Amino acid sequence: MEPVTGNDVSLSVNLLRRAFADVPDSAWRVPAGGLRWSCWETLEHLIDDLFTYAIQVAASNPPRDDLVPFDYHSARDGGPANSLFLQANAGTAGLLQALEVCGVFLGSAVRDAPPDRRAHHSFGLSDPEGFAAMGVVETLVHGEDLARGLQRPWEPPADLCARALHRLFPDAPPEAEPWPALLWATGRGSLPGHPDRKDGWRWDSRPADER
Repeated sequence: MEPVTGNDVSLSVNLLRRAFADVPDSAWRVPAGGLRWSCWETLEHLIDDLFTYAIQVAASNPPRDDLVPFDYHSARDGGPANSLFLQANAGTAGLLQALEVCGVFLGSAVRDAPPDRRAHHSFGLSDPEGFAAMGVVETLVHGEDLARGLQRPWEPPADLCARALHRLFPDAPPEAEPWPALLWATGRGSLPGHPDRKDGWRWDSRPADER
């Protein structure tokens, strides 16, 4: 299996931008899929994820037991804890522009980082490829949340899903198609013969040779 790269981050972000470019500005406040967040909050959270992963892997001596110390907080009770928030009047163009920028940050940080760099993530100390894979998975599965909330089609390429799945979910059923398997692995779908993960799931962000 080919590794996940900064180019894969760019690909996933650009797929999402194209898929949701014509969403009306007023539509983003509907609930996102099965989440407790609105589509606006979900996309804002994704933007913040990409930024957070970028700053973790970009630091020359990144923290191994915590995040780079930006201020993370929720804008409301039950909302996502972010360090970045968009202006309330940003609209679709502003949201997707911010997504593009933070995708560029992460893709560039992954490409520039030495492969032996290690940085903190709560699911396991990770390397640049791991942060790229996390960015891809966040983008693809939150794209699914947005698609369910906004009632739009969304099915990423199988090869992109397969690379991210292989890197972060080594226990995923190898016989399953990559996109349904990724949805199952992240608690968003079912696979025949396998128990659902809706009530608890996590990826393994550690490099394969350190598991």
